[in-house]
Amino acid sequence: MREYKILSATAILGYGFPKESFMEGMKRNPDVIAVDAGSTDPGPYYLGAGKSFTNRGAVKRDLEIMLENGIKNNIPIIIGTAGGSGGEVHLNWCKDIIYEISKEKNLKFKMALIHSEFSKDKVKKALHLGKITPLGPVPALSEEIIDETTRIVGQMGIEPFIKALDEGVDVILAGRTYDPSVFAAPAIREGYDKALALHLGKILECASICATPGSGSDCMFGYLGDDYFRLEPLNNIRKCTTTSVAAHTLYEKTNPYILPGPGGYLDLRECKFQQESENTVKVSGSKFVTSPKYTIKLEGAKLIGYRTVSISGARDSIMIEKIDEIIEGVKKRVKDNFKSNNWDYYLDIKIYGKNAVMNELELNNTTKGSHEIGVLIESVASTQEKADTICAFARSSMLHYGYEGRKATAGNLAFPYSPSDFHAGEVYNFSIYHLMEVENLDKLFKIDYEIL
Repeated sequence: MREYKILSATAILGYGFPKESFMEGMKRNPDVIAVDAGSTDPGPYYLGAGKSFTNRGAVKRDLEIMLENGIKNNIPIIIGTAGGSGGEVHLNWCKDIIYEISKEKNLKFKMALIHSEFSKDKVKKALHLGKITPLGPVPALSEEIIDETTRIVGQMGIEPFIKALDEGVDVILAGRTYDPSVFAAPAIREGYDKALALHLGKILECASICATPGSGSDCMFGYLGDDYFRLEPLNNIRKCTTTSVAAHTLYEKTNPYILPGPGGYLDLRECKFQQESENTVKVSGSKFVTSPKYTIKLEGAKLIGYRTVSISGARDSIMIEKIDEIIEGVKKRVKDNFKSNNWDYYLDIKIYGKNAVMNELELNNTTKGSHEIGVLIESVASTQEKADTICAFARSSMLHYGYEGRKATAGNLAFPYSPSDFHAGEVYNFSIYHLMEVENLDKLFKIDYEIL
């Protein structure tokens, strides 16, 4: 069985890649060019607000190189989780960029658009049929939560991509996608092992992050054989090692051996990693276990308020030593000042230099030895005006807060910017993070075909 060859352009569309690396990949005559364009890592805001966390100009730059080279050489180009979150607005945002490139570069091709945004009625129907269960420690879904949710997407597996490829398309632009699918689907369609294809896809989705030194802004090349796959970086400053590839296999997983996805899970307990050459690694032993019921992940975000933030720093050693009691005092002062308003607000004061990154998980819970700290005040309320008010009062209270041992009567905080407070705008939470049992995949993710 000949090796199936996959060129992964970058970790996320818009993160960029050296053109030289991409052209090295083209020299290897790939069977497909694929890229993951999104993630939930940046949080729920982008799904709820309908915006991309990647820059339009950067996305266009990456797509221009991919489209020009792929179409000229009759190589399919597959893009998953368009626009960062894969909703309808994100799909159309990325589609408009592709249309713009097609016009400017005079590129002619057939494109499949795979939709992944679900109507609230569809989700409610599945809920009433008992087809939806929580994914992890999240509340059970309800009609009320569904109604409050701004946008809902379903994470598609390989099936819609195979269906689109069967129609002879040159480009596939898909909504929310299980990350490995864009890399694995064309190979599985050609008869390659599903487990190895998905495992390879899981690594290729992050491109050169699996190399050393790792990078999310460089290309990676994958070779899929009958009982193995190989990984090769396309930039001579990088190497794949057994450690770097095995480490990336553990990436974003709660269980080191089991990787769940649509329709089943990867069992990696018998995986073997072999250093094949100085910069390439060979992997074998992956298995796919089909689940009794086919499930997909639903993601939804709802608006919970508006955020204001203030950034400052402090360098007084006495203040740093007493920072916990100062924060507690500031919060009490804010609460007392606005108790007659009956406002529902959230106020948080993060101290960079003390637990800001790990919070309660931090083992080194002390500011001892710190000569300066960063102070981030955040307020969230039902309106921007209320959030502004809470943040401003907390900021001024902390600026002039009197504490035992304080010598100077000037401000406690140093502000790097004026104005000191910033509107961060709408705040969203993930309201839906559930599994939905499905049966008819053909009707679940609608596919449109367009000729450019």
